[in-house]
Amino acid sequence: MHKILRLRAMGSVCRQQAAYNPAQRRRFMGEAEYWEHLAEHELAVHFEECNGYRSGELANVGTRPKDTRWQTIGAA
Repeated sequence: MHKILRLRAMGSVCRQQAAYNPAQRRRFMGEAEYWEHLAEHELAVHFEECNGYRSGELANVGTRPKDTRWQTIGAA
């Protein structure tokens, strides 16, 4: 999540530069859009990883470990 905050901060800096430098406004706004796109991508990856991990946990809910007591008693 820290990386996402840094990427958004870079976009913010570019927008501030665009406000203070009208001659290069297009360039800075393009860079701001680039940084925001990277932040959105990182956020999507982060949530995919979190949801994938949670899905793996949920797949195991309700399953019990194999009960080997009966096999041991039957073999005796």
